[in-house]
Amino acid sequence: MTTRGGPRCPARGRGGGGRQFRAGPSGNHGCPKRETGSLGRFKASLRENVLGSPKELLKLSVPSLVYAVQNNMAFLALSNLDAAVYQVTYQLKIPCTALCTVLMLNRTLSKLQWVSVFMLCAGVTLVQWKPAQATKVVVEQNPLLGFGAIAIAVLCSGFAGVYFEKVLKSSDTSLWVRNIQMYLSGIIVTLAGVYLSDGAEIKEKGFFYGYTYYVWFVIFLASVGGLYTSVVVKYTDNIMKGFSAAAAIVLSTIASVMLFGLQITLTFALGTLLVCVSIYLYGLPRQDTTSIQQGETASKERVIGV
Repeated sequence: MTTRGGPRCPARGRGGGGRQFRAGPSGNHGCPKRETGSLGRFKASLRENVLGSPKELLKLSVPSLVYAVQNNMAFLALSNLDAAVYQVTYQLKIPCTALCTVLMLNRTLSKLQWVSVFMLCAGVTLVQWKPAQATKVVVEQNPLLGFGAIAIAVLCSGFAGVYFEKVLKSSDTSLWVRNIQMYLSGIIVTLAGVYLSDGAEIKEKGFFYGYTYYVWFVIFLASVGGLYTSVVVKYTDNIMKGFSAAAAIVLSTIASVMLFGLQITLTFALGTLLVCVSIYLYGLPRQDTTSIQQGETASKERVIGV
């Protein structure tokens, strides 16, 4: 199947009634083969969209800044809330992402899809639930500050993810170039934060002090995960990203059971069930009532004619 701009990638956004997203008038939907083509074309694209387009770089700095705020607010919230309270409230980022998708991308979700989103929220909470353990260490906490921080973190998570999705799907710029644009600004922001908090220690021991092979391997895995996340956002949406992340949590816990002998709890089993059911419900095709409505209209016309 082809369009005027060229071949299409077989990908559809599932949250918005099966509508297909188009990257732009050129018909380039972000297939890696089409986006790169050759090394020379990729370098030219970098020069044009990164070095020669500060406006685009500034546009992609928005989610980087928002993600930086989100991470710091999440840390602040965890410092001022009990772990269980933090775990439950932070999962509100899933319905918040769905709400941002509806408001910012003008998409609609069926009632069943909304139910599945909140079911996923509950399932992830149960899967990650760990009963509180008594401790003799007394930590002074400010619950009001913690709830305020978690609210900001949840809003930042929903906004940044949907904003990045909108940028990806509103132009024909390469997916990989968009990632470079966002991560360049992210590097600048995080470097500033690192030197503000640990500048003296970095000067004394060096920036890469403590970077073992294991640390580099974790960094590599996180980088690959970030790239694949952007692919998921490009070809589906942020809500599906949330569902895939939930499935990854369940699979990694099951792997821990097989590899490390982790004990399965009742809350984990119930949470896994909720996650699986929510994924199934969200993926169900939305009912097309057009033919029914047309049939009803035709029958009414026949009755009026008689």
